[in-house]
Amino acid sequence: MDRIIADLPEKAKEKWEENKKYFLKLKRKTPKRLDLLVHGLHEKEFESTNCLDCANCCKTTSPIFTDKDISRISKFLRLKEHQFMSQYLVRDEDDFMVLKTTPCHFLDQDNSCFIYDVRPKACREYPHTNRKKFAQLTDLTLKNTEICPAVFNIVENLKSKLPL
Repeated sequence: MDRIIADLPEKAKEKWEENKKYFLKLKRKTPKRLDLLVHGLHEKEFESTNCLDCANCCKTTSPIFTDKDISRISKFLRLKEHQFMSQYLVRDEDDFMVLKTTPCHFLDQDNSCFIYDVRPKACREYPHTNRKKFAQLTDLTLKNTEICPAVFNIVENLKSKLPL
């Protein structure tokens, strides 16, 4: 898995323009069955992909923390919200609350999450390839091909199953 993760940014960069053009076409003429197709590819990919073998998302990026996330996690950690925010979060250039540091402070050595049961919504939904209205998430999906080997594979499989 380490080799796959190490090679992923270069592989994603090589496919960037091709994928960007593909997603532009997909947005212009979105097939009615797109969500069903992508969800099927997602399910198939995660039959053989174990996120605990990778955790590259937790090691390299920060999720967005909503107010509800902050409240829930603070309560779980028995911290006041302002304590949690000052200890772990910062407001980014897009005005979102994100982690101050990467890798994620809550990532354990075995790639498990200390706060898994109360993790942020963005973590629960990652890598977003099984959400509705996939065509609206293509910019995010394109970025995630650099981070998540499963997303890279899902996009490659989508292009072969649905050539445009």
